[in-house]
Amino acid sequence: MRCQRFVQEISNRPHNSCFGKQWSVRVLVVEDDRSIAQSVVEAIKTVGWDARHSETGSGALAILAEDAIDCIVLDLGLPDMDGGEVVRRVRETSMVPIIIASARPDESDRILALELGADDYLVKPFGIRELVARIRAILRRQGSGGNDQAEQEVTLGTLSINSRTRRVEVAGVEVSLTPKEFDVLAYLAQEPGTVFKRESILSDVWDINWYGSTKTLDAHVASLRKKLGSPDWIESVRGVGFRLVAAE
Repeated sequence: MRCQRFVQEISNRPHNSCFGKQWSVRVLVVEDDRSIAQSVVEAIKTVGWDARHSETGSGALAILAEDAIDCIVLDLGLPDMDGGEVVRRVRETSMVPIIIASARPDESDRILALELGADDYLVKPFGIRELVARIRAILRRQGSGGNDQAEQEVTLGTLSINSRTRRVEVAGVEVSLTPKEFDVLAYLAQEPGTVFKRESILSDVWDINWYGSTKTLDAHVASLRKKLGSPDWIESVRGVGFRLVAAE
């Protein structure tokens, strides 16, 4: 089994070393399929992180109310409530990173989950190796935050992006973005007008080598366009990638 081979391969690696320091990472796996949950939990523990598991959305919310969690891996098809409702309730009180792991492949499901506040979306069946890489990337970026960056604000027309405070405003009105949406926008804002390749965005923002579909990026861009109030802010360059421009 692919997961078992992955677990065996990494079992001898140093634990908690992905950030260059010891860090007890706590991951909550919300999955009603016990075989999938067991594989994910086992892989997370083998990396050296702590893993908690809930088969229901209500159980996950109860755990979040009691314990500090660093990342959530969430299925959408839960027995007591839709995973999207879990995302919505979590976002009422917390910005903990949420990775959706769902059998729903439709773009509409991806976009809805991201609009509700999820940070990433994986379609089942997915590779455990990729899931762990995505958790590492999200936590690495959260761990560094803006602490080692000088305050920087990019202004493009009515759009303002502050990389230190991670605040985005359009015409003076703050726009609420998920952590990953902000990362994509800030990446494009490095050089407004410059076309960034899809592969480069995925590699740098998600911090993984990307060999599969780029629909995750497309879903984030679609969500950003909607939240910024116009699709004109982010232009698509067919066959290449995206660029940030001043909307009319």
